[in-house]
Amino acid sequence: MNGRRFGIIAALGTGQTLAWGSSYYLPAILGEPIAKDLGISSNWFFAAFSASLVISGLLGPRVGRQIDRVGGRQVLCTSNIVLATGLAMLGASSSAWMMSAGWLLLGVGMGFGLYDAAFGALGRIYGQDARSAITGITLIAGFASTVAWPLSSLGLETIGWRDTCYAWAAAHLVIGVPLNLSLPRTKPAQTSESATSKPHIPMDRTMMLLSFAFAAAWTVTSAMAAHLPRIVETFGATPAQAVLAGMMIGPAQVGARIMEASLLSRFHPILSARIACITNPIGVGVIAIFGGVAAPAFALLYGAGNGILTIARGTLPLAVFGPENYAYRLGLIGAPSRICQALAPLAFGLLIEPMGRGVLAVSASLSLAALIALMSVRPSNPAEKVASKPA
Repeated sequence: MNGRRFGIIAALGTGQTLAWGSSYYLPAILGEPIAKDLGISSNWFFAAFSASLVISGLLGPRVGRQIDRVGGRQVLCTSNIVLATGLAMLGASSSAWMMSAGWLLLGVGMGFGLYDAAFGALGRIYGQDARSAITGITLIAGFASTVAWPLSSLGLETIGWRDTCYAWAAAHLVIGVPLNLSLPRTKPAQTSESATSKPHIPMDRTMMLLSFAFAAAWTVTSAMAAHLPRIVETFGATPAQAVLAGMMIGPAQVGARIMEASLLSRFHPILSARIACITNPIGVGVIAIFGGVAAPAFALLYGAGNGILTIARGTLPLAVFGPENYAYRLGLIGAPSRICQALAPLAFGLLIEPMGRGVLAVSASLSLAALIALMSVRPSNPAEKVASKPA
């Protein structure tokens, strides 16, 4: 890897760590204190957060078209400004409505600045050769919660939640904007269609299969992120075992991404995506047989699958369809995933009470449905063959 490529990956990966840490991972630490201080229920706060995820998903195709036209540099810099504004509004909130407006702005910023936008930017820079760069930024940003949660906790304890929001906003302007400005300029799209109108991308069989597969898989991911400790306790895991299980997820994700960057990189990304979808059902089988003592093993398997899935979400559409209109196509495929990601915590929360441990049968079924969809993506298409690449 040459120095220039490494610099781009490092800058974009660091920018993604900041973007995820100050938006998606913010409610875990600041949600309850903000709700308590504003005199609202935590459900109201998290409903506003869920609405922001829906907005980010709906914006995906439009953001993708813009990246295909002008590249990711401008779009990602815009995301820093919008996220900073949303965080400042959140910090200044004096009512539930102002807090909600702040989250609506943060939803716009997430639509402009999280993984799909970053993957699209790399597609414009490197074209068909973007796979290793996509893997690289997910390796760095995989530590977003590891970095952001302690920083938000420290801010909450020392300067309060309002100034913590202001500090994250300042970080976007002082760190995020320069990082994204360091990305190379890309030439505007040459075709008149890309420059003046929405390109025609039919929702054919393969597009629908990929969209369904990622939506089903990301439903599981979002649900586990919100409820994993509670779910493993229904299998008899002690609070200590549940905490240990939660701690296993991050290292498992990073370890799986290293495996993707090394062993799996020589194969077509569809193989990685299929592996990602089978690990959760295997983990469900393990904890169903051995009970709560196997909670860490379940978390390791789930985390590994989630780590690979994040990469496959960017690399598989690129390998199947190529770099033309890649960012727009990524937005179309990813929009249902973002919406499911927003709704899954509430849906699984409602299921846990009546179903108990049976809720993992739902998650395993969704993962298997995603696997079946990916198995139905025919490798007979030359662009989809699962074949070795030159070492």
